[in-house]
Amino acid sequence: MALDTSAPVLVAGGGGFIGGALAAELLKRGFSDVRVADVKPVDRWYQVHDAADNRVLDLSEKADAYEAAEGRQYIFNLAADMGGMGFIENNKAACMLSVLPTTFMLMAARDQGAERLFYASSACVYPGERQDSPEIVALREAEAYPADPEDGYGWEKLFGERMARHFSEDYALKSRIARYHNVYGPYGTWDGGREKAPAAICRKVADAVLSGTGRIEIWGDGQQTRSFMYIDDCVEGTLRLTASDVEEPLNIGSSELVTINQLVDIVEGFEGVTLERDYKLDAPQGVRGRNSDNALIQEKLGWEPSIPLREGMRKTYDWIKQQMLEKRGAGVSA
Repeated sequence: MALDTSAPVLVAGGGGFIGGALAAELLKRGFSDVRVADVKPVDRWYQVHDAADNRVLDLSEKADAYEAAEGRQYIFNLAADMGGMGFIENNKAACMLSVLPTTFMLMAARDQGAERLFYASSACVYPGERQDSPEIVALREAEAYPADPEDGYGWEKLFGERMARHFSEDYALKSRIARYHNVYGPYGTWDGGREKAPAAICRKVADAVLSGTGRIEIWGDGQQTRSFMYIDDCVEGTLRLTASDVEEPLNIGSSELVTINQLVDIVEGFEGVTLERDYKLDAPQGVRGRNSDNALIQEKLGWEPSIPLREGMRKTYDWIKQQMLEKRGAGVSA
């Protein structure tokens, strides 16, 4: 089926990186009634869209979740307290508390008569033992069980998946679940401690160039492997999955695997520099290897993320460097 552009939509957590991009795409595609809800003040939202019904609501509070969901036919739930590995390894309790917006949004969707709810899960649900080598075998959806997810954040996401599944089984609500793999792109977090590896590396390379230090700090030994998905692919996959009849969780991620060192190589290439690398072996670095197996999404949706890493990183680097230059021009330390 195709999503009805006249249907009232809610983007929960729409003040965040992915939520802001999703709201922008919904408006671009002609959705006429888009509500965006987020706990942050509007001036801290990653993107603000004047054409949307923008509301500051704490979705970990039942009343606010019900207000957000009122009259909505489609609900995209991206509300969660999260960040890069440096954040989730040191804020496990805060990550677990995302169970509150997850729970209340499902209850509100059921009680307010929503037709479909999309739930943003994560590759962090996969067992650590399947990700303990850089030579990772790409993760298949069925391998989430027996469960041993990332402590804190991963457990909350896996629990959220189960709740969404049971709400579909027990009520009329159709839930759709995506396991996102390392989303990056412009308008994302690039400093402050919550940034993920692509943004952090862009910032560090730009800083080394702008300051003339010629050095970069890398968390870990640089041999850990990842795949990284550009934001446009993430949004496209989200909309395709939500419109589909697929009831099981699907990976939405790139299958283009690189080491962190190779990611640094790519960004250095944009500036034509080779930096001295200082490896911080005691820094949070997560699993040794993670990649997305896309066989199931190809089978179910006839599609998979395809934007090349170099292309997406070029756009991301240019945007982050511009943010840094603007900060410096304003006399703010980047």
